[in-house]
Amino acid sequence: MANMAGLKEAEAKHYNFNWNTMSESQSYIDQNQDKFLNELFQLLRIPSISTDSTKKDAIQDAANFLINQLNSLNLNRVELFDTPGNPIVYGEHCPYEDKPTVLIYGHYDVQPADPLELWTSEPFEPVIKEGNIFARGASDDKGQAFTHVKALESFVKSGQPIPVNVKIILEGEEEIGSPNLVPFLESHADLLACDMVLISDTAMFGKDQPSITYGLRGLAYMEVEVVGPNRDLHSGVYGGAVENPLNVLCEMIAKMKNEDGEIRIEGFYDSVVPLTGADRAASAALPFDEEGYKKSLEIEEVHGEKGYTTLERASARPTLDVNGIWGGYTGEGAKTVLPSKANAKISMRLVPDQNPKEIAKLFAAHVQKIAPKTVKVKVTEHHGGFASITDLDFYGLKAAAKAFEEIYQKEVLFSREGGSIPIVADFKRVLGVESILMGFGLTSNAIHSPNEHFSVEDFHRGIKTSAKFFELLPGFNA
Repeated sequence: MANMAGLKEAEAKHYNFNWNTMSESQSYIDQNQDKFLNELFQLLRIPSISTDSTKKDAIQDAANFLINQLNSLNLNRVELFDTPGNPIVYGEHCPYEDKPTVLIYGHYDVQPADPLELWTSEPFEPVIKEGNIFARGASDDKGQAFTHVKALESFVKSGQPIPVNVKIILEGEEEIGSPNLVPFLESHADLLACDMVLISDTAMFGKDQPSITYGLRGLAYMEVEVVGPNRDLHSGVYGGAVENPLNVLCEMIAKMKNEDGEIRIEGFYDSVVPLTGADRAASAALPFDEEGYKKSLEIEEVHGEKGYTTLERASARPTLDVNGIWGGYTGEGAKTVLPSKANAKISMRLVPDQNPKEIAKLFAAHVQKIAPKTVKVKVTEHHGGFASITDLDFYGLKAAAKAFEEIYQKEVLFSREGGSIPIVADFKRVLGVESILMGFGLTSNAIHSPNEHFSVEDFHRGIKTSAKFFELLPGFNA
């Protein structure tokens, strides 16, 4: 506490802040928990599904709701930007010349709720059960992004200045790959200029165990089509004489990895940055229960690349996985068919410094190389993104860690995550800044699945942590 007191004293002197009143924002958050929940529920009721073209009105409703929220904060500027797709919500409050500028990023679009029959409550009628908010978007990402909106409110409504310059951008296309956000970044780089980006779209390592994600994997997402005869054939009449595209596709996929879990695409590992001692130490420090992990998945053994731990394989090493495979007859009963074609969708999670475009080319060349002449093969690249790493010595990251520790009263851990948020690499490329991944969700929140949920307690603590981060940040940059 002595160090914290020294920090407050130094910051108060430098910025003329009254630290005795800084707690007013935290008090406001505590006093308005029900209000914040009710407002979040209003947002969660809007079925802003970006993959569904019939939900355009809902997308607009969600954007308008957020515009109204930002307008209530008396920011310097609030604007709705139209794009060729869904609108981008923007706000800013930048009155200072001598304080950091934080760009808050989040998304208001959500995944489809299917399959509806597996939900225990209506996906767009939020309910609280056993301390959790159940609704599509509760954790990914409406609930998490909304924490920052409410943190800003806690300063404004309690009569305090927001301690740093802030900009906020909320998009409606994250779940479809953000096709219009990167062009927006590139054409509005001056508008979005900042010192760091703050994102809450990740998970903590465990309940009551705050953690900051400092690394994300990239992605190359591909589709392979194998075509044989010009129509489906009778497997009794033609089987054994004509190549079966489904057999070929399975054989090709089997050749893409060896028994040690290594990917056999020529050149695939050439640009991979090896794990450092610090990386491996940070991973080893995480309280990972491998037996519990296997039990929760109902599997007997884990599997992956030889020479790496389960956590390292799942977060910091490249992968290749079949996401879907189809062809032939899959209906009820039997149909003895030799299919005309077969398809598979395959994703590769990438690490620094793998280039998704280059990996896609290597993948396509490998598929063509191992394909037999008895079939025709087509490879399609769907989308991809670069991996990202945040410098562990970055002052914004240290301020975020201290904010977590102040609110959760527990030392924060640092982890790399296996998922991808491609926009993080784009923020670094276009704006030249680091991103702070301040996630408040859990991996068990069932995002993208039925019964998505988000802890009421962590929604509340997330708002408090965000506000505390804004309070602490100027002192870490002093």
